[in-house]
Amino acid sequence: MKKIFASIILLIWANFAAAEEYSAKVIVVIDGDTLVVLHNNAKVKVRLANIDAPEKDQAFGMDARQAMISMVLRKQVHIDTMAVDKYGRTVALVSLGELNVNEEMVKHGMAWEYSHFKPGRVYMALQSEAQQAHRGLWSQRNPIAPWVWRRTHPSTKSNFPKKENKRETSHARVGVFNDSTCGSKTHCSQMNSCEEAYFYFTQCGVTSLDKTKNGVPCKKLCDSNKQ
Repeated sequence: MKKIFASIILLIWANFAAAEEYSAKVIVVIDGDTLVVLHNNAKVKVRLANIDAPEKDQAFGMDARQAMISMVLRKQVHIDTMAVDKYGRTVALVSLGELNVNEEMVKHGMAWEYSHFKPGRVYMALQSEAQQAHRGLWSQRNPIAPWVWRRTHPSTKSNFPKKENKRETSHARVGVFNDSTCGSKTHCSQMNSCEEAYFYFTQCGVTSLDKTKNGVPCKKLCDSNKQ
């Protein structure tokens, strides 16, 4: 009974927190999508909604962090909270005056769109624009999505909330692709996971997997892994 009561209290608190808007000063930039702000003399860790920046050990990871530092560090920003994740972080839209910081990171190629809390058309359009202009991480030939990077670098996983996908296949749940040899697969329908698709695309040179020519192999498969 106590556990049920505690869960109800936690749910009420999370819903209340998710509806909150406030002004706060950015005191730390952890990476390209995570900040620490000072609000009512308390430190609050904020994860920017709808985007996923490269991890710091990835290519453009430190560039993304520096871009965020240049935009918001030691500045007063507006926090529009969307949720509280399993790590206790506030997931939010962050703005600086009229500037939507979440959108700016995608627009300048410093983060991938990771739309979840609102329709993703705006973020997808901004990402497409950045790709076509070869901005930021899109200047790379084969940029690896952060959610794929985290699966192959477990030490970075704990800093990111996992999103469950009930439609995920048993093959996609396998996780890290461990077969380091190139086989004879050439079609997305033969791939058991996004990780395997990236391996064949980047290590085996199977360019036919990238139908959209944007550096993302088997887009339908890898997009399903983002959910």
